[in-house]
Amino acid sequence: MQDQLSQKFAALADPTRRAMLARLAQGQATVSEIAAPFLEQMSLPAVTKHLKVLERAGLVTKTQDAQRRLCDLNPEGFKDTVAF
Repeated sequence: MQDQLSQKFAALADPTRRAMLARLAQGQATVSEIAAPFLEQMSLPAVTKHLKVLERAGLVTKTQDAQRRLCDLNPEGFKDTVAF
């Protein structure tokens, strides 16, 4: 099992996941809204897998609101990735 910092950098290494984080930096979004720009290149389950990697790394949080799964950027998750 990877340590938390390695898990974060591994999640950030993928350009698709970085694009998803950039979208979430604009505000909360549903999984479908995050997936929309990628659906020509990959399936919805593949997008969900990318989001799970980000969630396990602590960079994204997911909540359920009725039928919708809402995603938020977790700013606290980035704190230990920056050295001063």
